[in-house]
Amino acid sequence: MPSIPRLHRWPAALAALSLLLATLVAQPARAMAIRDLVSVQGVRTNQLVGYGLVVGLSGTGDQATQVPYTTQSLLNMFQRLGINLPASVAQNLQPKDLAAVMVTASLPPFSLPGQKINVTVSAVGNASSLAGGTLLMTPLKGADSQTYAVAQGNVVVSGYGASSGGSSTQVNFLTAGTVPNGATVERSVPNAFDQGPSLTLALDTPSFGTAARIASRINQSFGADTATALNAGSVQVRAPLSPGARTAFLGELQGLDVTPEAPPAKVVIDARSGTVVLGQNVTLGACAVAHGNLSVTINTSYEVSQPNPLGAGQTAVVPKTNVKAKAGKAELLMFRPGVTLEAVVRALNAVGASPSDLIAIVQAMKQAGALHAQLDVI
Repeated sequence: MPSIPRLHRWPAALAALSLLLATLVAQPARAMAIRDLVSVQGVRTNQLVGYGLVVGLSGTGDQATQVPYTTQSLLNMFQRLGINLPASVAQNLQPKDLAAVMVTASLPPFSLPGQKINVTVSAVGNASSLAGGTLLMTPLKGADSQTYAVAQGNVVVSGYGASSGGSSTQVNFLTAGTVPNGATVERSVPNAFDQGPSLTLALDTPSFGTAARIASRINQSFGADTATALNAGSVQVRAPLSPGARTAFLGELQGLDVTPEAPPAKVVIDARSGTVVLGQNVTLGACAVAHGNLSVTINTSYEVSQPNPLGAGQTAVVPKTNVKAKAGKAELLMFRPGVTLEAVVRALNAVGASPSDLIAIVQAMKQAGALHAQLDVI
């Protein structure tokens, strides 16, 4: 389906959107490959995490007095390497070129020992920058506490910064970076891909219509009763038992084209950023909308109160406050039953509605039952 632009720059965004709507609505639904609509159940990535140390920082590491676990981690590493420091030295150890970090990675499906994966390194202490640092050997563990990869290498930070005389400048973030191909897979994750007589395809966006169309398309290509739509989110497919034949079968299946069902009418609102996204199937019932703005302005000025020269008073500063309230003219909009998104956008563009105005109008329409769409506030 064609993407719908976001209405977060007003009124230019509304004007551009209204010009494109006729073309977007007229286009038929586009066929998509099955691989873009589903994922194979059991074939998934796995999250890995580990705790490590980054060394080689130019005085931008953790402050030992405020982050004691960094020094403790260094001492533990020294002991494993056969270096035993006297207690008096260990207590006063304050390295400035060392930072404690959390290391995260995603283990792709079917990864085998010896393969390389990227890792992300993020500071957990008060280090000001990880630029130029080197990540020491860090085991990466899964949710089962087993080690699946080991990471080590130079940290690449995309940002940079400089400071002098109390002034500083910074571009992007300096306390997080990556180690490209920095982890080596040590253990593969078992999966059930080649087990059982069937596979289950999980739809990325559950839809009864799309699930039925996928099953019908597979049956047309591989024979009747090959696929069965179990529900809106899954399609069961009979597959060959041998791994080679199953792999070839799934590769051919994922290349089949299916026209997905039209998405439900939906309006998504992000009140924090003022972003409003209207789906192309949004329609309205008969309604009238009047929306005005109330602004309150408070101005405070300070005046000097001067006493009588012969009096015993004192000169004082007296605040003078003026409060003004102004109600903007309410624009009345009339919508007929079945009005489409194009008419709504044109009407709101004509009155110069802002994102906050549109959020209030849409929510009020939903409460009145005039908005024929799902309303999601994120």
